[in-house]
Amino acid sequence: MTGSANRQLFALVTVSSLTFGLAGCVSSSESRVSIGLVVPASGVHESIGTDMTRGFDLYLDQHDGRLGGRFVDVIEADEGDHVQTGVAAVTRLIEEDEVHAIVGLVGSETALAAKSVATANETPLIVTGAGADRLTGGSDYLWRTSSTNSDIGGSLGQAVADETGRSLAYVIASDDATGHEFSDSFMIAMEAAGGSIAGQSYTQTGMTQKWPGIFAKAKRAGADAIYAAYADQEAEAFVRAYRESGLARSIPLYGPGFLTEGEVLSSLGDAASGVRTALHYSAAMDSLANAAFVLDYRETYDATPTVYAVQAYDAAAALDKALDLSDAVNRDEIADSLGSVGTIVSPRGNWTFDTNHNPDQPYFLRVVKDTPDGLSNVVLQKIASPGS
Repeated sequence: MTGSANRQLFALVTVSSLTFGLAGCVSSSESRVSIGLVVPASGVHESIGTDMTRGFDLYLDQHDGRLGGRFVDVIEADEGDHVQTGVAAVTRLIEEDEVHAIVGLVGSETALAAKSVATANETPLIVTGAGADRLTGGSDYLWRTSSTNSDIGGSLGQAVADETGRSLAYVIASDDATGHEFSDSFMIAMEAAGGSIAGQSYTQTGMTQKWPGIFAKAKRAGADAIYAAYADQEAEAFVRAYRESGLARSIPLYGPGFLTEGEVLSSLGDAASGVRTALHYSAAMDSLANAAFVLDYRETYDATPTVYAVQAYDAAAALDKALDLSDAVNRDEIADSLGSVGTIVSPRGNWTFDTNHNPDQPYFLRVVKDTPDGLSNVVLQKIASPGS
């Protein structure tokens, strides 16, 4: 439950407690703003949804339950595991609860479908999870505080080429749009940096077993590195199988940061040691802003923040600046103001929205190491995505 913010859970409360309609736009600093928070509260991505909720809540706690000086009513809805569930939640929040903006969404297909709903209803949608390359662009109402799949994959190409002496990398990923976006961008960047691709293997989405044949292929191909693009349960299963295969003794593993992020790292324990990943955040980042954020997060939730928490925290920060710039509380005003928020001061480092409404941000090469705080994704260096 967030500080001064009034919170409602969609599954339990279907009528907003707002005391105003969208038609009556008020400009007083004591006016209220209604935000729909749509994250997985059940299903395989529930832990990510928990992290996002915590990140958004923490920002509100730190700002007395206000954004842009306005008190906030947060109406929560469960994204669930399916496109239909998430889109229905977004639709109800917009059409029935008349929220001023939507924050959240983990699934890329869900976010793509929700984009159409939000755009048609001229409602700002700030995506805090989904990384589909084709998500942003072409809408004045769609913004993203996470990342694009191709930026993360592409950022690793140069790093892997450098660390392996521009040798051979074997690519393994799920056979879906996300897996191919992560992989294609990595291979393009790897080859541009002077490295080569030893081979590729793609697995059925959701597969968590039968990996040994793939590891044998990578070894026969003479790979100097393995690049794997998985998340959540698939990531945990893959990294564990990689460790058990024995390849960890001779072939290093690289991948997008979700390979060892959050609950995945906690579940893997020492099996994740030495795995190198690229991402735009690590709780182990050395900066005053991040140290303060990590301290507050740990004191509030007795947990270490993840990239998912930071992305939702930054969505609140973006809305805070947009509402501060808005003369009135309405959807169009907020959407217009999001284009003028400028620099977001964040635990991940300062960033801005680019012309496609994606974060223009640095990426970091990380390695799983034991630290005084336990196993962590320790930052090795800043790396650039091909488009930066």
